[in-house]
Amino acid sequence: RALVVSLFFKSYLAISRKMCDAGITPPNAVPQKDLSGADKFHTATMRSSQLFERVASNQATHDPIGKPKVHVSALKQATGEAIYTDDIPRMDGELYLAFVLSTKAHAKITKLDASEALALEGVEAFSSAQDLTEHQNEVGPVFHDEYVFANGEVHCYGQIIGAIAAANQTLAQRAARLVRVEYLELQPVIVTIEQAIEHKSYFPDYPRFLTKGDVEKAFAEADHVYESSCRMGGQEHFYLETHAAVAVPRDSDELELFCSTQHPSEIQKLVAHVLSLPSNRIVCRAKRLGGGFGGKESRGMMVALPVALAAYRLQRPVRCMLDRDEDMVMTGTRHPFLFKYKVGFSKKGIISVCDIECYNNAGWSMDLSFSVLERAMYHFENCYRIPNVRVGGWVCKTNLPSNTAFRGFGGPQGMFAAEHIIRDVARIVDRNVLDVMQMNFYKTGDYTHYNQKLERFPIQRCFEDCIMQSQYYAKHAEITRFNWEHRWRNRGIALVPTKYGIAFGVMHLNQAGALINIYADGSVLLSHGAVEIGQGLNTKVIQCAARALGIPIELIHISETATDKVPNTSPTAATVGSDLNGMAVIDACEKLNKRLAPIKEALPQGTWQEWVNKPYFDRISLSATGFYATPEIGYHPETNPNARTYNYFTNGVGVSVVEIDCLTGDHQVLSTDIVMDIGSSINPAIDIGQIEGAF
Repeated sequence: RALVVSLFFKSYLAISRKMCDAGITPPNAVPQKDLSGADKFHTATMRSSQLFERVASNQATHDPIGKPKVHVSALKQATGEAIYTDDIPRMDGELYLAFVLSTKAHAKITKLDASEALALEGVEAFSSAQDLTEHQNEVGPVFHDEYVFANGEVHCYGQIIGAIAAANQTLAQRAARLVRVEYLELQPVIVTIEQAIEHKSYFPDYPRFLTKGDVEKAFAEADHVYESSCRMGGQEHFYLETHAAVAVPRDSDELELFCSTQHPSEIQKLVAHVLSLPSNRIVCRAKRLGGGFGGKESRGMMVALPVALAAYRLQRPVRCMLDRDEDMVMTGTRHPFLFKYKVGFSKKGIISVCDIECYNNAGWSMDLSFSVLERAMYHFENCYRIPNVRVGGWVCKTNLPSNTAFRGFGGPQGMFAAEHIIRDVARIVDRNVLDVMQMNFYKTGDYTHYNQKLERFPIQRCFEDCIMQSQYYAKHAEITRFNWEHRWRNRGIALVPTKYGIAFGVMHLNQAGALINIYADGSVLLSHGAVEIGQGLNTKVIQCAARALGIPIELIHISETATDKVPNTSPTAATVGSDLNGMAVIDACEKLNKRLAPIKEALPQGTWQEWVNKPYFDRISLSATGFYATPEIGYHPETNPNARTYNYFTNGVGVSVVEIDCLTGDHQVLSTDIVMDIGSSINPAIDIGQIEGAF
């Protein structure tokens, strides 16, 4: 109703302005401040500039590190020639898999009848929990608390109950709609965090607490104590390529799987578990993904496992690529969070203590929610030093599709709470929020609430650079003037600093492997454990190998990520892909350099081709594996208190100007300036692309 009145008023203003311009009504019939309420937003012409460190060029050494090299598959991707999972040509006898999904949030399945679907010509099979033992049906990335197919009970709308294999996609989806499912609805149906709190619906072993300093004493001594809460909703991943998998039986007990996943090793392990085969019979391949953002770290199993099961049982190739609506219903989102906090601070605005409760909405299964919550608990203070801290975390169990990893993995949600807190403090002590931020910033040498020393912490420099480059104060003054002159349109400016810890939260994942083969013609084939999701990882890894071997990047090729080349890999996640895999590649290159050293000494004027051709005749191996494990990490308050939680931190500061139409809520981002400290960039073009893309 409010919107209808606003639109009516907007049209009144637009007509009044035209009548004024035409001389029908006097010029001041509608006040000047009101007239801009008639305006609509128009897409502005994009203008941008990128500033980065220029690295001196030395052609003789072929060193590409620090150069803005073009993404190795950029041209293929831009022209549509790049091959994604579903672009693999159809095979003889191939079937398509379609899912039967739950239409209830919490219910018992009383009847499951696929006879009508199976009667259709071209429908080959229907799979459900009946086709697997209880042990085979239980799956999950860490805890096996999920099912390939719902086991007599559904816990969310969109849970997989069964799967139809048929001659083509249209037929399979039509047959899936004919499968009859009858339910007995169960109570309660829990959807929100508030409902979970009301019903005490938490996963076992929660809440968990982390304490630093004397919280009660600090509250007693604080000049101001303030309590509030803030919340952050979910977010759909919306990768351009939805979940997809193609499974091909290679022998009666071998299976090859092409899968759009950030974690091929996990798909291999879970397929082996469901089919009761050893992992050496399963090969999972991923050439490239059309985006992932964390949504394909653990949820790829939802499509890959039923596809693999159907291919293995029927001994025919089977394919599935989810439609967009199926993907959005089935796969979960970023974790919604609720924070309840109590903060103590001085009259100046220096924060001395914070007691905060963090609740995340995990959905119906654990997935990676425990780790997402831990990172939020470790990032709730963002860039601000708080000497006394008590942080509690609750993983809420609800009747939603299981929420999962999403860029930042709990970090952005935690930092969101910090930015609320710092603005509350500034408002109460009546000071400029930028001054309050700077007073509370961590400095080099400070310790976080999880006992990690900040060895280098350049947030102040990022802050000052961003203020200067964005012309913050000039924009602020302009916004004040604009808001005075326009009643129905308002502009605002905000600055947000960030501190993000780089490492997997689970110790054993901080490792990577690589395999390098040098061929007699001088070309190099490189394999590593991470997946190219479009982020330019392969480009960076090729640059690392080119520097280590001292050859042009044109001689190096990465074909795909496959579990038969590099085993037991970690997911491509946590912002460590190029760190871990780049180091593993360098390790392999160093082994090859040692083998080539005597030949280079004997032929100092030789070419690369001559150097790698001779070892073949001297019977020297030009294939090497590499490995890297991040050192000195794995903090645990009891068992490993001196280790670091994160390998290092990246910092950034962003300033945005936005305009809002107060009548309709329509809004537009007018400008954004971002300063990121990422150390010495391996490839500034790729890194800037990642920063802009993430924004």
